[in-house]
Order: sequence, then C-alpha cells, then structure tokens
Amino acid sequence: MASCDTCLVRNRAICAALDNREIAALSAMGRRRSVTAGESLIWEDDDSLLVANVIEGVLKMTTSTADGREQIVGVAYPSDFIGRPFSQTSQTSVVALTDARVCVFSRNDFDRFAREHPELEHKLLERTLAELDRTRAWMMLLGRKTASEKIATFLLDMSDRFGNVGCTTLHVPAQRFTLPFSRQQVADLLGLTIETVSRQFTRLKIDRVIGLPSRREVEVIDRHALTELAG
Repeated sequence: MASCDTCLVRNRAICAALDNREIAALSAMGRRRSVTAGESLIWEDDDSLLVANVIEGVLKMTTSTADGREQIVGVAYPSDFIGRPFSQTSQTSVVALTDARVCVFSRNDFDRFAREHPELEHKLLERTLAELDRTRAWMMLLGRKTASEKIATFLLDMSDRFGNVGCTTLHVPAQRFTLPFSRQQVADLLGLTIETVSRQFTRLKIDRVIGLPSRREVEVIDRHALTELAG
C-alpha cells in the first residue's frame, strides 16, 4: 500500500476510481516490475496472462505480418493501462521503448477484481472509448494529412503525453521532451519515409517552430505555429 501512496500516476491511472481500502486489495494482487528498453512484456497471439499500469517509461504495442515485418499500432505512456482484460489471447506484443516500470497483475485476478468493482470497470470502459477516439484520429492522420501535418500532429501529441500533471484537472504540455522513437520508427508510425521525416524536422527547426538540442530531444518553441501546421 505504501508504494500506491507514493505512486507517480495514482491520480491518473485506472485505480484512481478506487478508495483506499480497494486500492489496498488491488495492491496485494500486484507487483512492481522494471522493464529494460527492448524487453518484451506481452507477446502477440500468446495466452493473455497479465495486465499492467505503466508507472514510468514508454512502451510500444506492435503486430507482425506473416513474413516478420513489425507495425507499431499503439504507444503506452505513464498512467496508461496495457494488456487485454477479459480476453484469453493477446492481440499485440508490448515492448519497452525506454526503461520502464509497471505495476503488473495476473489477468485472471484482475478480471475477477474488476467484476466485483463497477467503478473500475467503468474506468476501463472510459479508457477503451478514449483509445477508440485516438485510433479514429490516427486513421484520419494516416489517410488524409500531409507529411508536414503528420509531423506537427505527432509532436503535439508527444508534448501532451509527456506533459506534467499537477492534479487531475490541470495539464501542462511539455515544452521539452525526449522522443522514445528513432527517426525510422517515427517514419513507420506515420507512414512516411525516413528522408521525409528528417526533412520535416529540419524545416521546423529552420522556421524556429521547434528546437532540436540532440537527435532525440525536441523543444517546442512556437506551439501556436505547430498547432496551425497540424491542421
């Protein structure tokens, strides 16, 4: 329970719907786990054995084609929930993009607990619907937006997801953050070539919309201009 009291994402994760007594019961079922960059936590098409809250770090959700090509279909950030409750099989692989810490639960134990706590089930439904909205927005991005709009939208999303949350109602986007993706991964994620991604980043830097202190670091200099470019 002490670890829950000091948890960085306590007020944003799905367990925020629970009271202290329920948090203690859920905590007794789980365990903290550290995952190193590149390490797999869940495997596509395997039995769905665990679910988890992301405490720190960033993880990717991927699917693979028959010939082994990988496609990133989602990204999990601190306070996100990963895994498939109430499902026998994992639909995606989950791999750490950065060193991460997660709070892991047996999927069967979590399913049973969720059925007994409607507030938690309701929070899961809210998260599922929010993920559906993000997926629809991503379909719009991939299908209709230009390369410059895609990059601008992507950077705004990164800024929002890495923003500081002082409480449940106040959100401040991050002005400076480190991308968990390589340029090639950004290209794959947005349906672009790596050359196009590099050109767009360079153009935004020249126009003083963003700064690039290093290859992975991004500083948002002109958020209004970036928002305009995102369409």
